Amino acid sequence: MELEAYLKKTADEVNSLLQSCYGDPKTALSQAANHLLFAGGKRLRPALFKLAADAVRPGSSKMIMPAGLSLEVTHNFTLIHDDIMDKDEYRRGQKTVHTLWGEPAAILAGDVLYARAFSLICQADAPESPKVRAIALLAKTCEDICEGQQQDMSFEEREDVSRDEYLEMVTKKTGVLYGSAAAIGVLLSQGTDSQVEALYNYGCKIGAAFQIQDDLIDLMASSEKSGKDQASDIREGKQTLIAITAREKGIDLKPWRRPLSKDEIASLISMLTEKGVISSVQNEAEQMITSAVEGLSVLQDTVEKHLLVELAWFFIRRDY
Repeated sequence: MELEAYLKKTADEVNSLLQSCYGDPKTALSQAANHLLFAGGKRLRPALFKLAADAVRPGSSKMIMPAGLSLEVTHNFTLIHDDIMDKDEYRRGQKTVHTLWGEPAAILAGDVLYARAFSLICQADAPESPKVRAIALLAKTCEDICEGQQQDMSFEEREDVSRDEYLEMVTKKTGVLYGSAAAIGVLLSQGTDSQVEALYNYGCKIGAAFQIQDDLIDLMASSEKSGKDQASDIREGKQTLIAITAREKGIDLKPWRRPLSKDEIASLISMLTEKGVISSVQNEAEQMITSAVEGLSVLQDTVEKHLLVELAWFFIRRDY
């Protein structure tokens, strides 16, 4: 099966399972918690969970899929809280939870999803010992995500963020949940400790590369294609890998922190391309993916392993 077809099939499965679990909300708080959960999304984390589980023990994901849902629920919990902190009005083309229900209810809605995530892991049909390890890993992952978000916010006050600091931040903010998705799939399928570690590292690396690709898309993709304001990161002075690499090459991006026309954005992209900034950032992401894929050597040669390789490269070859 090709990756695109696999992701579509998994997304349909996840949507159906979420509907059966939470599709009949009885309270306003449940409606708020469900709002983003049922507003779409690629369901990449459950897909990674399934692939990792089935790569270790073919067919095992069917028995443990509630735990796969836990990764999607956790992701949506972070989105609700991120939107509050960033004061965003829209997410996935819909009004954000705090915009519709107010900030106090939105905080509680995120907390509801956080609680649901751990309940879902407990519902997986797997031995108690790996379930306890999976719960501990998800708890540590949630802590790391919060640390990454705090780091990201602290960078807004600084002009000296280093490459290593940025990579640590994106690994925590984005990478660890992908790492957890893969590792929990392996854990609950009773894979070896070396497989758990390798798939965790694989997920962390492709997740960090995913965020680097997001930085590139913000700059390179038109607003019509990405659904976001083009070059908003540079206009807002965000410390992305593009900005850090530009600074390392002696390029001052402060004059670009203003409203920019399409021609000015094109000129900015041309300048960053000529100076080697774009290729340097792309190379960083490609090296992460190459390293992640090499780590899959702990797996047998299966269809799922090949799809894991495809998924890794998809993360940095997508253009929106």
